[in-house]
Amino acid sequence: MTEPQIEVLDDPSAAVGELMADAAGQGKHIVLTGGSTPRAAYEHAAGLGADWSRATFWFGDERCVPPDHEQSNFGMADKALLSKIEPAAVHRMQGELGPAEGAADYERQLRTVFGGDGVPSLDLILLGLGPDAHCASLFPGEPALAETERIVTGVEVPGMAPLVPRITFTLPLLNAGTEVVFLVAGEEKAEAVGRAFGGLRPGPDAPSSLVRPGSGSLRVLLDQAAAAHL
Repeated sequence: MTEPQIEVLDDPSAAVGELMADAAGQGKHIVLTGGSTPRAAYEHAAGLGADWSRATFWFGDERCVPPDHEQSNFGMADKALLSKIEPAAVHRMQGELGPAEGAADYERQLRTVFGGDGVPSLDLILLGLGPDAHCASLFPGEPALAETERIVTGVEVPGMAPLVPRITFTLPLLNAGTEVVFLVAGEEKAEAVGRAFGGLRPGPDAPSSLVRPGSGSLRVLLDQAAAAHL
């Protein structure tokens, strides 16, 4: 089980934007996340003049809303990055299908691209961290945390606002990533960072503590405020 590599940076969003651009130049599969801190990373990445033409984009979770809805993770990423570049492919979670059908559709997309019935290994998985230490749409105590068969699942009732159903990667898929990167900023996240990465015993009360890739790397990129409880 990989232990997290903690990095405290002046501008972690810019660092993640540069990671994305480098991965794109190598034609890798990149998994995007939602939130205001990732938005800054995407905007930075869009301005780097990278070669995005061989990159393939995926999403680690999505709200069950249409893609043009203000709560859509795809909508945010599209405005900040995707509409400004020309990647090889963008695989959108179809939130408008609902949690069950949307999750089944996305699992089919992954199986079609990667083949087989094992767990795909995506090259670069970006994750945020909620104030309750959740990641993707895996919330404390959520049954989805115990999922071992599915690689994508639906969440009917999320653990925090907005209270709309979700589609999310499961832990087996997150933990199969080649490079998993948490991007966290702000003092309001400091307590959650301590619970997830401060050396306490991993557990379902802090879902991000359960993200420990089997053979890949795990990096946690923080600003000074978010690192206050480490």
